[in-house]
Amino acid sequence: MINIAIIGAGAIAPSHIKAYQAFEEECKIVALCDIYPDKARQHAQDFNLHVDVYDNYEELLNRDDIDLVSVCTPPYTHANIGIKFLDAGKHVLVEKPMASSLAECDAMNEAAERNNRVLSVVAQNRFTNPMMKLKHVLDTKLMGPIVHTQVDSYWWRGHSYYDLWWRGTWEKEGGGCTLNHAVHHIDIFKWMNGMPSEVTAVTSNTSHDNAEVEDISVAICRYEDGALAQITSSVVHHGEEQQLIFQGKNARVSAPWKVTASKPLENGFPEKDDGLEVRLQQVYDEQSELLFEGHTGQIHDVLQAIKGEKEVLVDGVAGRATLELITAIYKSASFGRKVTLPLEKDDPFYTREGVLKNATYFYEKTNTVENFGSNTITTGGKYE
Repeated sequence: MINIAIIGAGAIAPSHIKAYQAFEEECKIVALCDIYPDKARQHAQDFNLHVDVYDNYEELLNRDDIDLVSVCTPPYTHANIGIKFLDAGKHVLVEKPMASSLAECDAMNEAAERNNRVLSVVAQNRFTNPMMKLKHVLDTKLMGPIVHTQVDSYWWRGHSYYDLWWRGTWEKEGGGCTLNHAVHHIDIFKWMNGMPSEVTAVTSNTSHDNAEVEDISVAICRYEDGALAQITSSVVHHGEEQQLIFQGKNARVSAPWKVTASKPLENGFPEKDDGLEVRLQQVYDEQSELLFEGHTGQIHDVLQAIKGEKEVLVDGVAGRATLELITAIYKSASFGRKVTLPLEKDDPFYTREGVLKNATYFYEKTNTVENFGSNTITTGGKYE
């Protein structure tokens, strides 16, 4: 039996609790921790958990009966908490984003390696049927080389969203919508299409004058072969329509799923390539359905890795790479120039201190609330 502790009892914690409960023959939640212990006790009551409740995660470090820790705390705490538990011999699943800086990511990966422990970063949108099927299609290369990718990570959050004490600041949240909302789409984009060689970006804050960070960003990425990608990250889009579109030389595919293929007439104008469209649809349909999706799928993946049955799909190296691309977007927007990848250790944005010093501050955060009356997460984003 794999024993679980969950650190942080905020809005995302129930997703972890429900996912672990789906595998009650393999794992058991034995502890919940939050600086507001009443929130942890409420989760224990809501999910009928018989657990120990703590208000200080360090009290859990020496518990020999804990094997895996879910870190569901604000981003600025991820590295410190994750490293301490890895050094205490625990496996760690950390919520997105992995950390507040590349330096912290490197320290976390080093801790996982020296302790021979699993470190996984939450990227639950990979663990969905549409995304796995799309990845399968792209891996066949039937579309030809990818020439353009469009990533629309459209979300909407009201003004009060950034009133929560840790949100809306570079120090505690580590960034705005690019880091904390589009991180899922950027992770999938990088997973499916690889890391670009350079980034040019702009950021703005159009609707949230209670936040230091951006509420919209637009980035243009370029690859060595000349292919381009555009990434829009937003919390100002009503309707929250989201999509990833991959344009290959031979065809176009996307999530939500759509396939279109063209071949040229003698004069170069397009003619529908029915044969390729049918083949791509067959490839999409032949991919097996996942047994578990979302957080449940990722936690199943982590439990299998702990048992030695596989490697985790989203390890600390993958989590770091996603943050590297996001960091490049912030650097480009803050300095007003093109940024080349990879970012080296002497880069001004490599450390958390460097980010705090060099990032663009849009407004001063003045209003703060400790907790909202409701932690309900409502989103309009879907992949079909």
